[in-house]
Amino acid sequence: MTMPNAARTDARQSDDVRKPDARPGNPRFSSGPCAKIPGFRLDMLEGAPLGRSHRAALGKDKLKAAIDGTREILGVPDEHRIGIVPASDTGAVEMAMWSLLGARKATMVAWESFGAGWVTDAVKQLKLDAEVVEAAYGQLPDMAALDWNTDVVFTWNGTTSGVRMPDGAAIPADREGLTICDATSAAFAQDLPWDKLDVVTFSWQKVLGGEAAHGMLILSPRAVERLESYTPAWPLPKIFRLTKGGKLNEGIFRGETINTPSMLAVEDYLVALDWARSVGGLEGLMARADANARTVWEFCETRDWIANLAEVPATRSNTSVCLKFTDPRIADGAAFAKAVAKRLEAEGVALDVGAYRDAPAGLRIWCGGTVETADVAALMPWIEWAFHAELAAQAA
Repeated sequence: MTMPNAARTDARQSDDVRKPDARPGNPRFSSGPCAKIPGFRLDMLEGAPLGRSHRAALGKDKLKAAIDGTREILGVPDEHRIGIVPASDTGAVEMAMWSLLGARKATMVAWESFGAGWVTDAVKQLKLDAEVVEAAYGQLPDMAALDWNTDVVFTWNGTTSGVRMPDGAAIPADREGLTICDATSAAFAQDLPWDKLDVVTFSWQKVLGGEAAHGMLILSPRAVERLESYTPAWPLPKIFRLTKGGKLNEGIFRGETINTPSMLAVEDYLVALDWARSVGGLEGLMARADANARTVWEFCETRDWIANLAEVPATRSNTSVCLKFTDPRIADGAAFAKAVAKRLEAEGVALDVGAYRDAPAGLRIWCGGTVETADVAALMPWIEWAFHAELAAQAA
């Protein structure tokens, strides 16, 4: 709830703000790779089968455990396949697009930079006859107005805009097309409606703070049926091939990866999954992200010089919280935001919190479950200090 005007901090009252005494215990608020699990130590990875083949029994067991743990914590239905694929979330999304699109008209939906990248792939690389639906940063398109009898490609949570799907109500159960959903900054922090999503992708480096380079590809039975009944007109590189002899390559979804995975990264993901269980699984992870994001939202609601980039509260991300400066005294928004982020990094209180390069100028605070709420709370006074310090420098 927005505070009454009398309770809001007037940006014109004073630019003399002292440095706070308290500092975040962990200044890592990057939106990817994200903060490791609390208490992470390298010796937690001692069980990794380094120097061993991923095709050995131990390697296969570890990869299968990563798939099974993903299913358990995310609540993925038994009939959905889960595979570990190369090239992080980008590899998983492009594998799905190159393998599945082209059978019917496509609708490409974008409200931030990564969604815009998938539009480029579909229109300029695959040269599909695609309907492109876009919304400005901070807004969500009218998802209910889409033609869901086409194949619809969209992000669930806009990592660079801080705007997310509030739920799956806009997606009809009787759709004829496939839904291909990039959920990389949503999985493990937001409740994904598996009955409405035919393809879901994410990477280990986001909400669970895993290491980069590995993606997860989750396919519904409808997506499998498309793979086995449709052959794209274009050639597929080896790392994109999900079928063999017209049938799904089931080995991929048992941990028999297309190319060599890092067993150190696999071990790190297994450790993160164990930690997720210790905090209450998906419910616990969502609660932690919600508490973190709420701390930032409440800070913004009581100040008139900073605001959430997401315009509608129901669509605000609880992971990649994007902020914009609104004070009229700011002469150059981009330069000001970069300077504030630089001050925070120089003080060692927040690393990598500048807005994404294609997004509107501002800050981006990662609030996923591996971040401690106390650290988010400790950061807020530092943002206030950096804002006023930079205003004073600008005036001078």
